[in-house]
Amino acid sequence: MALDFFSTLEAPVVETKAGKLRGFRFNDIYTFHGIEYAYADRFQAPKPVEPWDGIKNATNYGYISPTGGEPAPTSEIFIPHRFWPASEHCQFLNVWTPGLEKDRKRPVMVWLHGGGYANGSSMEQVAYEGDELAKYGDVVVVTVNHRLNLLGFLDMSPYGEKYANSVNAGMADIVAALQWVHDNIEAFGGDPDNVLIFGQSGGGGKVETLLQIPAAAGLFHRAVMMSGVLDLDDTAPVDHKPLIEGMLKELNIPVDEIERFEKVPIDILYRVFNRVSNRLAREGYAVKWNPVANGWYLGNPLNVGFSDYAKTVPLMVGSVIAEFTGVRSVEQNLLSADEKMALAKEKFGGATDEIVGLFNKAYPGKDITRLINFDMIFRPLSVKFAQAKAAASTAPTYLYEFTMDFDVMGGAPAWHCSDIPLVFHNASRVGNCNIDGVTERIQDQMAGSWVRFAYSGNPNHKGMPKWETYGDKKATMVFDRESVCREDDFDAALIEKIEAAVPTVSIDELLKKKPQDEDESQEREWMY
Repeated sequence: MALDFFSTLEAPVVETKAGKLRGFRFNDIYTFHGIEYAYADRFQAPKPVEPWDGIKNATNYGYISPTGGEPAPTSEIFIPHRFWPASEHCQFLNVWTPGLEKDRKRPVMVWLHGGGYANGSSMEQVAYEGDELAKYGDVVVVTVNHRLNLLGFLDMSPYGEKYANSVNAGMADIVAALQWVHDNIEAFGGDPDNVLIFGQSGGGGKVETLLQIPAAAGLFHRAVMMSGVLDLDDTAPVDHKPLIEGMLKELNIPVDEIERFEKVPIDILYRVFNRVSNRLAREGYAVKWNPVANGWYLGNPLNVGFSDYAKTVPLMVGSVIAEFTGVRSVEQNLLSADEKMALAKEKFGGATDEIVGLFNKAYPGKDITRLINFDMIFRPLSVKFAQAKAAASTAPTYLYEFTMDFDVMGGAPAWHCSDIPLVFHNASRVGNCNIDGVTERIQDQMAGSWVRFAYSGNPNHKGMPKWETYGDKKATMVFDRESVCREDDFDAALIEKIEAAVPTVSIDELLKKKPQDEDESQEREWMY
């Protein structure tokens, strides 16, 4: 295939509200990397960037948010990653578009990365590249960096009015990015009145949060939550004073001189944070990062209901069959049938036979190890969210589950993040996604559904079974080598029986659980 690259001093150049940007064209897709969409002083609200003269280059990724630790590559065959320089001034986004005609008004798909509220970036996973999705769907793709962990979610509000929303600063960055999209995306061939927000894991949780931020209302028009429904209690206030004042003491900064905290060099800030947070953890005080309801953010819809605007937004929500155990379960492929059944009995006890029967009915043809590793975090929460949204909403709700086995290490059930390359139409970039006679079909079904949903709020398209709304039929689109739309909460009895037999582990409990080894520790960083 002939490759086509184009970038000169004169083109491609677009004019934003703040000034002109130069990108490049590669294989018919115009790309603009590292666009600064806002600026923020530490712990404070983002502000629009200052206008500039001349033309700025948008030809390299912008800084990502610091995470406080060194990246440690592992299990890259499952989730290929990239690593990049970090800065607390990380408000950068990337744009891929098939054309720069202002009157074209393509749907805009804004991606919010995973990693919870502590890790990740807009370019961390190889699968996040937006050029193939832009080309495949004739859409504009945007990916966003924002502040994370203590820079994005530390509650400094007791120390001054300018810190009033510091506990949601990372989400405020995302709202600022959506405002930038609204104000500028037409210059990139996009439609500011047709914006889809989608994200996976922590990115799905950010979509969930945006549904209840009044300042974001009208800046997006469709929403997709991928393995991201969270049961975090964000309506309860947080108390970060022990952490903040412990850090101030280490830094010899008096509390009445709190503004000096803003000027501590970032590497020292994180070094002190790690030392103090580790000490507090030994004393029973666990530091966790998430948005907190405070008036600017109204709270998790599962706790407080849906806002009037959220009720008008079409929603897709779903998960994968073996979220956090799929990668680690491949060794079970070496076991005999009797050994697999022994594992099932060890997990489910006296309920094993009934649970196996319910699993075979709900997931015919699946190996019993898929039951042993069945996701009991995001699947039940996704169903719960779909139920609540469908009951409250005037817009359609669609529920899905991704259950495909991959031909890697003897066969691996769909794991957390395994669906991302297919949604981005990026299977060619991620080796484990390439399955002869399968990949093209499942990739077109999934990427096609996301694209059609971006266009119309309805994911149905040629080449896949009809996807019914959740509504009265309680339907789930099961994406697999042979996809099918199942109705009547097809695995509800299975979930109920598993919940009765095995104590449910919440996201909070999973995060508190000590990792078994370095691989599990690193996987958790990727996933949350």
